[in-house]
Amino acid sequence: MSIEIRQLQKHFGAFTALHGIDMAIEDGELIALLGPSGCGKTTLLRLIAGLETPDAGSIHLHGHDVTRLDARHRGVGFVFQHYALFRQMTVFENIAFGLRVRPPSSRPAEAALRAQVERFLDLVQLGALAQRYPDQLSGGQRQRVALARALIIEPKVLLLDEPFGALDAQVRRRLRRWLRHLHDELHVTTVLVTHDQDEALDVADRIVLIHQGQIEQVGSPQQLQDHPKNLFVSRFLGEINHLPARLCDGQLLLGNARWLAPEGSLLADGAVAVGVRPYDWQCGDQPGPDRLPATVTDARWLGGRYRVELDPDIVGGSPITAEWLPAQLPNHEPVSGDRLHLKPNRLALFAQG
Repeated sequence: MSIEIRQLQKHFGAFTALHGIDMAIEDGELIALLGPSGCGKTTLLRLIAGLETPDAGSIHLHGHDVTRLDARHRGVGFVFQHYALFRQMTVFENIAFGLRVRPPSSRPAEAALRAQVERFLDLVQLGALAQRYPDQLSGGQRQRVALARALIIEPKVLLLDEPFGALDAQVRRRLRRWLRHLHDELHVTTVLVTHDQDEALDVADRIVLIHQGQIEQVGSPQQLQDHPKNLFVSRFLGEINHLPARLCDGQLLLGNARWLAPEGSLLADGAVAVGVRPYDWQCGDQPGPDRLPATVTDARWLGGRYRVELDPDIVGGSPITAEWLPAQLPNHEPVSGDRLHLKPNRLALFAQG
């Protein structure tokens, strides 16, 4: 089921939550709506679900305008952060609920209903817990019950609002990989709201990065990390070093270092910001015209790699963070006071923010 959103706007009093959102989601995609708290991502999800009404714009599911259609008739499954399970019902009956409340004409017979629930119990790996109650389950198990309850009605679209937000980090990591495998098996169009960049990077086919009610960039996790559109995207999605530079005739001037600007840059000559990920630095112990001298201020072994903080020899330059494998370092492990000479394997270029 494809989703198309056209010029969607939503206001809450004088506050504008969404500013003319345009977005297209392909059938079977898993999309992550990512952004800081209050950016509008949950509002957008609720508009798709039909739990809110837009002030302008339209929502199309598989080519059909559903902007004014009641949520009950959109064929959408919704999973909340806090599970919303029925405490007085067993796991089995929680999952069966969506089938039991159907009109008699579309409700499956009891034998078929039980077979369908048992299939989904197996799918979410909870078959042995069918007769337990929600308060007898762990947080991760409750979330899987909530997902099964949403999926058993065979929704055209699955909407997930911070589904793992109430869980600890280890359980979150395990469940998000499980969610990705489940999605690949069922191939239902899925929209996930999260403020956790690792979660979005781990599970999404594409990420929609939202800021202050507007879409900043849409793309695959790799596209957003390697080719951020602006300073906000680069800062929000993964750690990055920003260095002041001057652009002059295709060259970047940082102190005495000279680097080539990325091909296709449309920025005018003058002050710019250079972005380099911690893992994108080359490290040497010899100076050169394309090397930025820097002094090590801290170095720590993180099990497999060194994380190094450096003070660059440029006016107004913030401390640099770099990460290197032992084989990437010259001759010895780094210690405070070492002089190293840096060059980026890859960089991004932005207008000064």
